[in-house]
Amino acid sequence: MGSFSIWHWLLVLVIVVLIFGTSKLKTLGQDLGEAIKNFKKSINNDKDEK
Repeated sequence: MGSFSIWHWLLVLVIVVLIFGTSKLKTLGQDLGEAIKNFKKSINNDKDEK
């Protein structure tokens, strides 16, 4: 059970792109990025209030 080689990760990436398509992955990435920004903003607001 060693770490995966670059070829394993490339194969996984190709399969994910084939299943979901690039547009759906782009939308998912944008939504995830926005959620992280909002989470960080709320953390900072909580610190400022205290």
